[in-house]
Amino acid sequence: MGRVQSSDVLEFPRAYAETQRFSLGAPRSFTIIDDGKAVLFLRSASGTSPSLSLWALDMATGQERVVVDPASLGVADDLTPEEQARRERARESAGGIVRYAVAESASIATFVLDGAVYLVDVPTQSVREVGTATPAFDPRLSPDGTAIAYVCNSELRVVTLGTDPTSDRDRTMSPAEPNPAVSWGLAEFVAGEEMNRTRGFWWSPESDALLATRVDVSEVQRWYIGDPAHPATAATEIRYPAAGTPNARVSLHHIPLSGDSNEINWQTDGLEYLADVAWSEDGPLYVAQSRDQRTTSIVSIDVHGGTTAELRVIGDAHWTELQPGAPQLRGGVLYTIEDLPDRRALCIDGTPASELPTQVRSIVSIEDDGVIVTASLDDPTQIHLLKYPADGGGCQRLSDEPGVHGATAASGTMVVSTAMPTSPVTSFTVSRGDASYPIRSHAADPTLRAEPEFLFLGERGLAIALFLPSDHNGTSPLPVLLDPYGGPHAQRVLRTHNPHLVSRWFAENGYAVIVTDGRGTPGRGPAFEREVWGDLAGPVLEDQLAALDAVAKLHPYLDINRVGIRGWSFGGYLAALAAMRMPERIHAAIAGAPVTEWKLYDTHYTERYLGHPDIHPDHYQRSSLLPDAPSLSRPLLLIHGLADDNVVAAHTLQLSSALLAHGRPHRVLPLSGVTHMTPQAVVAQNLLRLQLDFLDEHLNDPTGGSSS
Repeated sequence: MGRVQSSDVLEFPRAYAETQRFSLGAPRSFTIIDDGKAVLFLRSASGTSPSLSLWALDMATGQERVVVDPASLGVADDLTPEEQARRERARESAGGIVRYAVAESASIATFVLDGAVYLVDVPTQSVREVGTATPAFDPRLSPDGTAIAYVCNSELRVVTLGTDPTSDRDRTMSPAEPNPAVSWGLAEFVAGEEMNRTRGFWWSPESDALLATRVDVSEVQRWYIGDPAHPATAATEIRYPAAGTPNARVSLHHIPLSGDSNEINWQTDGLEYLADVAWSEDGPLYVAQSRDQRTTSIVSIDVHGGTTAELRVIGDAHWTELQPGAPQLRGGVLYTIEDLPDRRALCIDGTPASELPTQVRSIVSIEDDGVIVTASLDDPTQIHLLKYPADGGGCQRLSDEPGVHGATAASGTMVVSTAMPTSPVTSFTVSRGDASYPIRSHAADPTLRAEPEFLFLGERGLAIALFLPSDHNGTSPLPVLLDPYGGPHAQRVLRTHNPHLVSRWFAENGYAVIVTDGRGTPGRGPAFEREVWGDLAGPVLEDQLAALDAVAKLHPYLDINRVGIRGWSFGGYLAALAAMRMPERIHAAIAGAPVTEWKLYDTHYTERYLGHPDIHPDHYQRSSLLPDAPSLSRPLLLIHGLADDNVVAAHTLQLSSALLAHGRPHRVLPLSGVTHMTPQAVVAQNLLRLQLDFLDEHLNDPTGGSSS
């Protein structure tokens, strides 16, 4: 296209890949310890270093110091299969110390490297290896700091800490299981992928017992993921609960450190999903959902008597939501986040805490003087911090700048993160009383500036982020690129900076880029989200095209005869859907890791929106891409990682086979050894350039002559 570009634009794909989307070097994973006197966090040494170290900030001085640098231990960062799976579920691509756990009453922390457990004394920075079985997974300190529970080879184990590895006393807490399909203390696939439950055991506050899951995947279907590029390597077997098929059988057990264990009978009245477990001073509780997710039950447990008592039942005609930080039981009061007709509200013992039309997103902390939450107010593109005072006074807003704010709070200390669209740097500030200190970020400067224009257009007031080339003269025709995710449970149009950099890069390469959050996306209220129930295709596609028309009306130089669309995961599904169902509007499409047949996706996500396929086959038929194969008449590029265990490559391969059967030309780019999150730098870098080349090939003719 004859562009003359700055070095910022030319070098962006490489920098974007090497910095892991400019996330490396930024502080993360905050924990407040020592009654609020110190803050632990993870951070790498630079914007290109993938190895995370454990850091501490002293609230008395504001000084930061390294507690543990994994390089100083001389340990490789080899991962067990369980840790590889956990990182894929968490979309974790960094290395080093990526996760740690602390004791509530002691300034010590534990973590795993190369399958070995390490213990660090935070004040002295003294580190030692713990005498555990290996390879160890998910070590968690008891609240009193005297023991560590962990998983090894599907067994739940506890090591009582001595002064050195030779005096540590390690033992198994779970019974012997002859069935290799059974594990203890691990989260099953859908819990980690869809419910945000990444753990399978919980300490009692008294440090004398555990609640633990027993997971039996015997009935879950076997799938096999191979690597055709290495035919001598055996395929990996996974247990994948696709829509309509059996889930893992999960039971919950109370395991005292001394004495006999007993099972907690939680799977009652059709409840199939163990969504969460929490154990506070008020006692333990669990959260269970029915298979159709229309019912969520919150139940307290009498671990000694083995009985349960239902605290609250939340129901919905479509589905009930699981929200971060909720529910919590404190001082005999139950705090939940519940959907009302006009809003998502913080509820206290079932009563909304405020009449404000807020969309509460998470509970940050419950303090003596009130409850801190994240929420959107009248603008779904912003997330703010709110506090509901314990005395029942008016809701207080704790953040002001337009942007996305988050927090970690405990014992009178709070760490606040602030991301704004005007700055590539997310700021982190920790405060306690009158003291306030910044926590430095080592993240690289992307140089390129996102500069999104936020719009609310159309009859639904759709949230849109628009990107135009910085050197555009305001009159010359511009090809258009729709760049959505567009699906439930995720939001792209937020007032941040770095998540918009790829859209900006495409704009600087000569495109008007439109990012739209349509029906189904969060931030607008339960009714807006539930408009996709039973149909994941029609409403989301309609809203993308409505946004295109609204922006084109605002800027007539957008060339609606040259419109492309790209996306990944649900966005990939939406891209392929648009190309096949609306060829008169969409002229080229790039579908990365697309879901093409919803019967191949997991139970908890898919059945939430489409129901059970045996009960609602029409929902699956109208949302599937396979029946649309005969109608493809536009250029379509399908990209898929062959090691993807979330949206397996069968989605792309089945669509490609259907297209071939009907003689419809298309391209397929298979990525050997690549998972759903494409962590490899060389892959991420070159994928951007290949996508740009594809769009240029099919959309660079200003006469509208795009070809098949």
